[in-house]
Amino acid sequence: MEQLLNPNQLAKLSLAGELLDRQSAIAILEASDDILLDILAAAYQVRRHYWGNRVRLHFLLNAQSGLCPEDCNYCSQSKISTAEIEKYPLMAQEKILQAADRAAELKAGTFCFVISGRSPSEKVFAKVVEAVSTVKDKHDLKICACLGLLSEAQTQRLAEAGVDRVNHNLNTSEAFHGNICSTHTFSDRVNTLKNVQAAGITTCSGGILGMGESNADIVDLAYSLRELNVTSVPLNFLIPIPGTALAKTNYLNPRQCLRILALFRFILPSQEIRIAGGREVHLRSLQPLGLYAANSIFIGDYLTTAGQAAKMDLQMIEDAGFVLENPDGSEIAGNSLALLSGLKGNRE
Repeated sequence: MEQLLNPNQLAKLSLAGELLDRQSAIAILEASDDILLDILAAAYQVRRHYWGNRVRLHFLLNAQSGLCPEDCNYCSQSKISTAEIEKYPLMAQEKILQAADRAAELKAGTFCFVISGRSPSEKVFAKVVEAVSTVKDKHDLKICACLGLLSEAQTQRLAEAGVDRVNHNLNTSEAFHGNICSTHTFSDRVNTLKNVQAAGITTCSGGILGMGESNADIVDLAYSLRELNVTSVPLNFLIPIPGTALAKTNYLNPRQCLRILALFRFILPSQEIRIAGGREVHLRSLQPLGLYAANSIFIGDYLTTAGQAAKMDLQMIEDAGFVLENPDGSEIAGNSLALLSGLKGNRE
């Protein structure tokens, strides 16, 4: 397959807005380690064209944990999981605001507000809307809400409340979706994204890689996200959490993760691509190289698993020669190391 690969030509096609054909896309994922850096350098050409050397920071709050009736095989919060996680209803407004304070301190441009469950009840939904208003009144943060399946009426209310973006991941290809969940369909997820777009809110949608899907499934996921014209693309690498159905599924390596990131950059050239959950577990010492394809990371912890210390993330960004981005897209004056002196403790 490698004879099909001309990384610089792939970059030119991507920058011209042309869609990579399936054969070339598969070839990227099957490429040997010998040409990995060439592929990554080509992906960086595309990333630099749209995003320069800026890195966006997102801060994630698991505002409601566990208590979910869905049977997603990858998730520690699902009804079939026996994982030992903290379970709690929607956090009090005070705790939500404290998390937003932390997001602002870390220079995160987006505060990602996540609740577990299939779809929020009216009581929970009303509290979410109130929380959005409280955070917006205090901080210049973009709000990305991840609330499960949403109706058209609910997305309209989120737009009126000032939500900037809604996350709802496709997770995998349509063909593979039935292997990871039976309580909702791929179409259910697509419909939620379409409802979000109809309300005039930008969409955040990505996937979880390493669940047993084929390379063709990975390409199909990228094609689906492009077809839906999503704005932000979080790419998670499966963390095989004990107690979940995929606890023993662990075959990713750092180089394959880099190939996946490069592929998504070629297919989604102008989108924000975020290295999300599992980057510390699977990219390990190669995390900085991921920034040559992606332009965004989560800083802090994930839903039920811990991320690396914020100081380490900021040091990594600085060491790799990247700069932090303001919520308005401009470059933050100075450098990420200037933040280090203001952070307290090893986990911060």
